[in-house]
Amino acid sequence: MKINKKILIVEDEVSLLNVLRDEFVREGFEVYMAKDGQEGYDTAAAKHPDIILIDILMPKMDGITMFKKLRALPELKNTLGIVLTNLNDTETISKALENGAYDFLVKSDWEPKSLIKHVKEKLGII
Repeated sequence: MKINKKILIVEDEVSLLNVLRDEFVREGFEVYMAKDGQEGYDTAAAKHPDIILIDILMPKMDGITMFKKLRALPELKNTLGIVLTNLNDTETISKALENGAYDFLVKSDWEPKSLIKHVKEKLGII
């Protein structure tokens, strides 16, 4: 079952990155992955995903800086972005939303299946 949507997962925790990749591929997404913010930015600029899942605390470039830089690119300024992080303080949430994230999810609150459902809802698939 092909969904015909591209997702970019930017996560430095390789085990989580691989689990999410496998789950989204199984659901029919075209999946791109990046292990740090710079790689995520470069991949997003090259591949133009429909949605980006991004951690905040990462090497080379944090997720908030990555969103800020992506929003400066005309072709990516409206791309859906969901922060998936272990940080849940209001200052971090506000900063992420102010800099281009559309949603903010705490990793420990979400199982992969419910995350996929949430992403599909955001994309208007279900």
